[in-house]
Amino acid sequence: MTEFTRIARPKEKIRLDKYLYKAGIGVSRTQIQRLILEGKVLVNDHPVKVHTNLNPGDKVVVNYEKPTRFKVIPEAIPLDIAYEDADVIVVNKPPGMVTHPAPGHPTGTLVNALLHHCDLSFQTERTRPGVLHRLDQHTSGLLVFAKSDIALTLLARDVELHKFKRKYIAFVWGKMGLPEGTIDAPIGRHTIERKQMAVTPLRSRSAVTYFKTIKEFKYITHLAVKLETGRTHQIRVHLSHLNHPVVGDLTYDGRARPPEVPLEEFNKTMQIMTRQALHAESLAFIHPISKKEISLQAPLPPDMQELLDYLSK
Repeated sequence: MTEFTRIARPKEKIRLDKYLYKAGIGVSRTQIQRLILEGKVLVNDHPVKVHTNLNPGDKVVVNYEKPTRFKVIPEAIPLDIAYEDADVIVVNKPPGMVTHPAPGHPTGTLVNALLHHCDLSFQTERTRPGVLHRLDQHTSGLLVFAKSDIALTLLARDVELHKFKRKYIAFVWGKMGLPEGTIDAPIGRHTIERKQMAVTPLRSRSAVTYFKTIKEFKYITHLAVKLETGRTHQIRVHLSHLNHPVVGDLTYDGRARPPEVPLEEFNKTMQIMTRQALHAESLAFIHPISKKEISLQAPLPPDMQELLDYLSK
């Protein structure tokens, strides 16, 4: 366990999470925010909220485990590149691939593959060069990475201001019963299963998800989903909270058979979808240098296309 202690001397008003990141405690902004939500960050001996602003003279104490440091090794792994120029690269991530190295996944990640293909900005953590946003390991689809420092700075700001336009495709159990809707429910760390997230009022952050029904099948609904916020596992948690878990999602009840689904039908669906049926289909953002809109789309991966074909019979 590491203890970080500092008396803050900010030259201007600054949020606690941003201050700690700039202070170089060695973990990401997301991890810092998680530490704050878990009560492991104290300001003047009291737990505080993520959006707390620091004043000169504030005593900041953080108790945390430093992540294991390891060198990111470039690897010759094939990439499905949707767009690339001198400043940014957009990749269609296959299901099963981790976005960046982490304990338990030091190699075989998208970042390992990208570093073999091109240079990335190393302004962030050394294990996350160029990373602007992520997809869960078993979610497929489009991801943007920054190759230049200026691109990382400007695009990171746009991500924080929710200027990226992202649409996901999901297959969920049951019929939504609505052509479209909004899920507005705070998400935080699960109080018992610490590797999971949950809709909870306790140490949570606001989360908003929009969905639109593409087609309802007998036991499954084909959805288009958009995010206003980008919380960990947000789509999967929100849809499970509505009792419409993403088909195939092992973590959030998507591999549990709904009572109304015949066993044979359920088993066939699980044979097709060995992971969660979630895909980041489209992405649009303003290029940090040219200021032109980049709009891209990735087709359904083979397993989700096979599921759609099966349901459409």
